[in-house]
Amino acid sequence: MKYSSIPLAQAIVCHCKAKGIENIVISPGSRNAPLTIGFTEDPFFKCFSIVDERSAAFFALGIAQQLRQPVAVVCTSGSALLNYYPAIAEAFYSDIPLVVISADRPSYKIDVGDGQTIRQDDVFHRHIGYSANLKQDVVHATDRIYRYARESIYAGGVEETQQSIQAHNDAELNRSLNTALNTGLPVHINAPFEEPLYDVVEERNGMFEIANAESDTIDLTDIDRYTDLWNKAERKMVLVGVNHPNAIEQRFLDFLGNDPSVVVLTESTSNLHHSNFFPSIDSIVAPIEKSPRKEALFNKLRPDILLTFGGLIVSKKIKAFLRAYRPKEHWHVDELKAYDTFFSLTRHFKLAPNRFFQTFFEQSKTKASTYFPYWNSIRDDYRKRREVYLKQIPFSDMLAFYHICNHIPSAYQVQLANSSTVRYMQLFDLDTSVKVFCNRGTSGIDGSTSTAVGASHYHKDPTLLITGDLSFLYDSNGLWNEYIRPDFKIILINNGGGGIFRILPGKDDSENFERYFETTQNYDVSHLCKMYGFTHLVAKSEKEVLSFLPGFFQQKTGPSLLEVITPRILNDKILLGYFDFIS
Repeated sequence: MKYSSIPLAQAIVCHCKAKGIENIVISPGSRNAPLTIGFTEDPFFKCFSIVDERSAAFFALGIAQQLRQPVAVVCTSGSALLNYYPAIAEAFYSDIPLVVISADRPSYKIDVGDGQTIRQDDVFHRHIGYSANLKQDVVHATDRIYRYARESIYAGGVEETQQSIQAHNDAELNRSLNTALNTGLPVHINAPFEEPLYDVVEERNGMFEIANAESDTIDLTDIDRYTDLWNKAERKMVLVGVNHPNAIEQRFLDFLGNDPSVVVLTESTSNLHHSNFFPSIDSIVAPIEKSPRKEALFNKLRPDILLTFGGLIVSKKIKAFLRAYRPKEHWHVDELKAYDTFFSLTRHFKLAPNRFFQTFFEQSKTKASTYFPYWNSIRDDYRKRREVYLKQIPFSDMLAFYHICNHIPSAYQVQLANSSTVRYMQLFDLDTSVKVFCNRGTSGIDGSTSTAVGASHYHKDPTLLITGDLSFLYDSNGLWNEYIRPDFKIILINNGGGGIFRILPGKDDSENFERYFETTQNYDVSHLCKMYGFTHLVAKSEKEVLSFLPGFFQQKTGPSLLEVITPRILNDKILLGYFDFIS
């Protein structure tokens, strides 16, 4: 087996292998050649080649999202590294262990006018779990070090200096990779290499110190006080954000769902199912906002205890409600962090939800209450009204999403783009076997396609990406790779621009609004489909959508895209009219 001749490159590869980090997404470059050689020559690693670094990072994020394990991205020096930042920010807020490994120029070539050279150390310091700034070897290219940075070699000579450097690098590699393994946060490893970069050897230069990750102890000494509060409360609300499918044991969900004093609010991305849960939050809150009894109804919905777990919440309406009508107690369950989203956080239980529920429900009891029965009757009413409304509206985004949700086959993985797409999906029920994901850490549109392609690679069932036109066009490089499965599918809702801005406050019908906010477009995506080998279907009516959907999902011989063209001007009126109608 071949190894890079540079000890630092060997150390990085060795540490990744020892920690079980086997998926490596590489973008081409010269400065990262020592790393590319090390990873691609070792059959332990599964390497992917993606040119666009922004797309590569989101592709890796999709793999890490599915495997729930660290995935590494490797790039050359300079601005290539900065293209990782959107995915790093998403990983940071979504607790996804992305391992960013950047090759760098030697320190003596920074800020002297060398090409592809920027200040790479700590460049992500505000959105990273740990930054490891490694040191350049002195046993490699020693003549250049003597020429440009003689002061970096200790008085004891090259060997003594190299021993110190290797000890530093081993410690930093252990600290960074263990952070990714322990916390699920992204980490950055910056590695300076001097030329020559392509030399190889048949044997490793030495041994490296590997330290295993250590798990934290769990303290639940005061759990009795909280179970007592829970048992006495007549109005408990459980609100769940982004949650991995099958992450919560069903017996715990059944306990919550069968307690009349508990209302469980979920979203499509929660991946939790029970007949008594409330999966369309805005359909509950929006009618209250419009009611002449708004104050009384919000006080009736206001919980004594709010229990939250999972990632970030989509619904802006539930955030506004809970910030205005704060619960007496807000407890968040998460191993790592707790955001004070509603400005009322009173306790952070630092452990996994299953571990929390196992202990908590041993002492918890159901309590007689009108809380669930009352709001359940409201839920049943809005569901009936929704069906009536859907039968009387013309073809639009809302009707398209309704039919799409009804036709997604069981066990599919669904990846959602942000903005309108994820919000429309909250309004409708899905088959409980469907698994739903969305980049809700930063809620950006910039990497939805790349994430979906990466996530599909290790998912045993087919993947469907549902996206808007701007999200799709923005991340069209997500299709520029060799890893798209033949059963990969995209439904593109093309409403000719950023339709969500027609719903948000500030909408007007001026030319400036259409150009700078809505960003209207009329590009023909068939050219992209032809370039990337996608079968392209176009539906412009409800009849065509219903005609295309069954065959679209049955096709398995190559990737396909169904473009659903909806009326740009009408969509916002129909969605806002829905909330008026169910009110």
